[in-house]
Amino acid sequence: MQNARTYPGVWRQRCHGAFARAVDLRAGEGVPLLLGFAMFFCLLAGYTLLRPLRDAMGIAGGADALPWLFSATFVAMLALVPVFGAMSARLPPRRFVPLVYRVFAVNLFVFAALVALDVRAEAVGNVFFVWVSVYNLFVVSIFWSVLADSFSSDQGKRLFGFIAAGGTAGTLVGPALAALLAPLIGAAGLALLAAALLEAALRCYRGLIRRIGGGLHPAADRAVGGGMVAGLTLIARSPYLAAIVAYMLLHTTTATLVYFEQARIVGAAFADTASRARFFAVVDLAVSILTLALQMLVAGRAIRKIGLGALALLPLAALGAFAALACDPRPLVLGAAQVVRRSADYALSRPAREVLYTVVSREAKYKAKSVIETLVYRGGDAASGWLAAGIAAAGASFAGVAALAALPILGWTLISFWLGRRQADRAASEPGSIG
Repeated sequence: MQNARTYPGVWRQRCHGAFARAVDLRAGEGVPLLLGFAMFFCLLAGYTLLRPLRDAMGIAGGADALPWLFSATFVAMLALVPVFGAMSARLPPRRFVPLVYRVFAVNLFVFAALVALDVRAEAVGNVFFVWVSVYNLFVVSIFWSVLADSFSSDQGKRLFGFIAAGGTAGTLVGPALAALLAPLIGAAGLALLAAALLEAALRCYRGLIRRIGGGLHPAADRAVGGGMVAGLTLIARSPYLAAIVAYMLLHTTTATLVYFEQARIVGAAFADTASRARFFAVVDLAVSILTLALQMLVAGRAIRKIGLGALALLPLAALGAFAALACDPRPLVLGAAQVVRRSADYALSRPAREVLYTVVSREAKYKAKSVIETLVYRGGDAASGWLAAGIAAAGASFAGVAALAALPILGWTLISFWLGRRQADRAASEPGSIG
């Protein structure tokens, strides 16, 4: 009987040991790792409940409406970034993170009510497209700011890939829940479910902060300080942060050009919103499956071995997507190109990109990072959206666009390697620093 009772404990020890070796886990990191995983799972499960509907609404009025929606998103970011800067300057993360998340949850309740009452469906759809784009960037940027503020550069290289897998698992569950529950609870019900998942993410955050406050890093109890537009001045003074801005602008420009080509291809191939939403959902599902496989089997080892040179994998994937669509612009090729490009981003580039922020000041982690991942990102969307519209109006083919994009993508690749070297230099100069 004694031996029988010991088997579960031995089995748990062996499983924990195998997991710790696979993730390269160190003492005291297990609970924060799992809470980060669970928090990201809830955030992206909630977001991907809503994304296929957003994309379907976005092209309902034709691809010509997209530049206006992208510009409206940028204007919304322009208004919100100073508000976020002021909040983070005066309130510690323990207070402003729950406040931001719960404001978004209230927005979801309002949207659910408008949809349930069928209030001006077309206008609500346009507002929803902009709102989801703002919501996703802010909640995810805040999440990664918390992690960059809580883990060191070495911990980020070892653990961020696994934590990112939590988000990928969420992107698998979110569309599945949407497909299963949409006929039963409708768009309004999905919005309420997304609000519940946002609250669950907030509970995970509170658990993570309690663990951090217990000894990992007590930063959550201190306000970040600085001014409401400090993020912009920090970027202007730092070549390192400016290079991250260039990386993000090239990322968003290439992604937007592919997105507009996607709208043209899908709009021509599928006649109704339901068919288009189904195509987007299938692509999202494939992206999630491949990303999760890469994160579990490849990402951690790849980032440990090649360092932040992993950043260069995204421009290479973007170059492949441009070449494929230039040669054969069909939905099947589009889907395959998007799956490869987005999987490279989520599985390898994104965790590596977040490690870049582990070696900057605490103010930069929240303010400059927020500016880069919201205002710069959506500003790049808006500008490249009008660029794409201008290219279409001029009658240029996507093959011509792909040829012109080759040189900027080469520059993007060089920036990736420069950032990787600078991050390693900064981490080596402060080996004990966690930001």
